[in-house]
Amino acid sequence: MFNQINIGIVGFGRIGRNLLRLGYDDPRFNFVGISDLAEAEALFYLLGHDTVYGPIDTEIELKGNYIHFGPQKVRILPGAGPGSLPWDALGADIIIDCTGRIWPRTTLEKYLEEGAKRVIVTKPPEDPVDRIVVMGLNNNEISIDDKIVSPSSSTTQVLALMLDILDKEYGLEKAMMTSVHAYTSDQPLSDSVRSDLRRSRSAVKNIIPNQTRSPQLVESVLPHLKGKISGIAFNVPIPDGSCVDLTTQLRSTPSVEEVNTLMKNISENSLSDIIGYTDDPIVSSDVVGDSHSMLFDAKATMIAAGKLLKTICWYDDGFGYSQRILELTKAYNDLEATS
Repeated sequence: MFNQINIGIVGFGRIGRNLLRLGYDDPRFNFVGISDLAEAEALFYLLGHDTVYGPIDTEIELKGNYIHFGPQKVRILPGAGPGSLPWDALGADIIIDCTGRIWPRTTLEKYLEEGAKRVIVTKPPEDPVDRIVVMGLNNNEISIDDKIVSPSSSTTQVLALMLDILDKEYGLEKAMMTSVHAYTSDQPLSDSVRSDLRRSRSAVKNIIPNQTRSPQLVESVLPHLKGKISGIAFNVPIPDGSCVDLTTQLRSTPSVEEVNTLMKNISENSLSDIIGYTDDPIVSSDVVGDSHSMLFDAKATMIAAGKLLKTICWYDDGFGYSQRILELTKAYNDLEATS
């Protein structure tokens, strides 16, 4: 037996649509509403037709302002974010904010005032939240008192998992990350005026250096690593499939074989649902639709000068991340049920 989780999705972009695609046939989930500024017809169309993941594999139908999707009947509601809808009227237990906006905490609290028991925000806020959760790392620390939580970001999850493993096994001295990330929906197709001058350039014609908050977010989850991590991101002209290129200096430098053996064992045992492993010569498109948080690339492991370890981890920056969000909702629901 289990308690059904009533979920409201705010923002029906890539992450929001993935949540519904992944969770519609899970009896634990009851999607009570989707809030977005777009017309219901447009949201329905994009749910059924996805350039990256392909068409939906089950029958869906739009009736008025309801999407009928397998066993789900989900209401489409106009709304722009916190404070715009009475979620208590829909019985929502958890609101998942997928707007991509960085909301102040006081604004996110409006979801709670509207009747939600808990808020999961996919864009890590700059204001402190009750907990940042990386599944497979600190999800056993969650508390029933957590009201506003964030699953960090897809890149942060990869970085945090790898650094935690390497630190526990070999002792981390320093780390430098480069995220090679697919372009995102907020980048222009053609050169267009933006406050960030690099990101004003065409996403489909350029490799664009970008700042990343992932090292700082990892430090909030693993505070003993504070001051040891830095990094940069590059957005590249592909729609999906990203990787984290991580260079570390460790107290005890392992061999390439030792690192690969360690990661293979973890992927087959304690974190098999979170971490994948491959020794195939894969490329970015090979991880599209992969449900792991990261896929360790054994062929890319390198040691330089007997001191620097380089590892490559691939990830689908929308699919695996959405899977972890749904798992996080279950974890909090299970906690509620046993409290």
